[in-house]
Amino acid sequence: MSQHTDVLEMARRQLAVAAEYLELDAGLHEVLSRPQRALIVRFPVVLDSGEVQVFEGYRVQHNSARGPTKGGIRFHPDVDLDETSALAMWMTWKCAVANIPYGGAKGSVRVDTKQLSKRELEKLTRRYITEINVMVGERSDIPAPDIGTNAQVMAWIMDTLSMQAGYTMPGVVTGKPIELGGSEGRVEATGRGVVVTAQEAAKTLGISLTGAKVIVQGFGNVGATAAKIIEEEGATVVGISDAIGGIYNPNGLPVRELFTRYAGREGGIREYKDAEQVTNEQLLELPCDVLIPAAIAAQITSENADKIKAKLIVEGANGPCTPDADNILSDKGVFVVPDILANAGGVVVSYFEWVQDLQNFFWEENEVNNRLERIMRNSYAAVEATMRSHKTDMRTAALIIGVKRVADATIRRGIFP
Repeated sequence: MSQHTDVLEMARRQLAVAAEYLELDAGLHEVLSRPQRALIVRFPVVLDSGEVQVFEGYRVQHNSARGPTKGGIRFHPDVDLDETSALAMWMTWKCAVANIPYGGAKGSVRVDTKQLSKRELEKLTRRYITEINVMVGERSDIPAPDIGTNAQVMAWIMDTLSMQAGYTMPGVVTGKPIELGGSEGRVEATGRGVVVTAQEAAKTLGISLTGAKVIVQGFGNVGATAAKIIEEEGATVVGISDAIGGIYNPNGLPVRELFTRYAGREGGIREYKDAEQVTNEQLLELPCDVLIPAAIAAQITSENADKIKAKLIVEGANGPCTPDADNILSDKGVFVVPDILANAGGVVVSYFEWVQDLQNFFWEENEVNNRLERIMRNSYAAVEATMRSHKTDMRTAALIIGVKRVADATIRRGIFP
């Protein structure tokens, strides 16, 4: 079984736990365990060399009971339909936990963007979105950035769909540049939400983030933003990793210097010399108070969960802890803030961006951040209350809330015809 099949199985196992708590009807459980729609596309791109290369892409809509579907587009050499389906399912629960009127979706193309020129990347993006345009739209399915994509890719998507419609449609995609209808605060939103939930979890545990030692796995948008903001809140970031590897210094690392001088360079942050070099796997097991896995799925498993030394794990990535790891961490007394709560800040501000685009009325950054923090703190409080009332863990509590809201919407709407 591949890792990606495991990721989909993870998502279904999590749903099954919530379904049991909710005593969900078997037929409704079946509806929620499978995507509503899944499209596989294969399309040619003419490379700069003149060679024609065929790429495979996907768009999966998991559930639209609560509104249009919403979800990022991932460009990565290892993506497949199972992984994309799992991410779409998690997105459904994430939107429901934050109580924003979306269902979950996800898109992906199997490609190593490091092998493409900027012009090749643009051509691939425009052709991919054209292939899936039967599914996307500002009232039906709204993409956003994910691994391997960014604001520029979103700008190409918006332009392509606008050209095909014959008028500008800023609301068809979020995570756009500010100049094209993007929202203030969107780039930092996921990382900011991670830190807000870390603050709330610290209160739950009766600890302080001031002086706390933090390790962040992943130094992309989410991890780097979370590291910068949590440092501003008084924590000491002692370990960071990127795709190449990690660095560790128990006395602390200069997060902003690492971001401005080393992030994105060929040697990555390991070019910084005043630290011990470690692997991504070793980084997770080093001493710290707070661990933020913000890279990819299935990083904490049954094989390494018992070696985790953190008191608190806040999931910046989607699915970084497997169900078996969850059981081990729970037995060890490690408090885990789950992905569908912790990293919901991105989709919350994507929702804000969409609302602003539809209204052609834009908010200042402090208003965006204040609204985001209020939603994140309220969502955390609801999950914590559910955790205590059901005497369970935070992940199960979040799933109980998310699955119940989607199930209730499905029941209220009824089954057509």
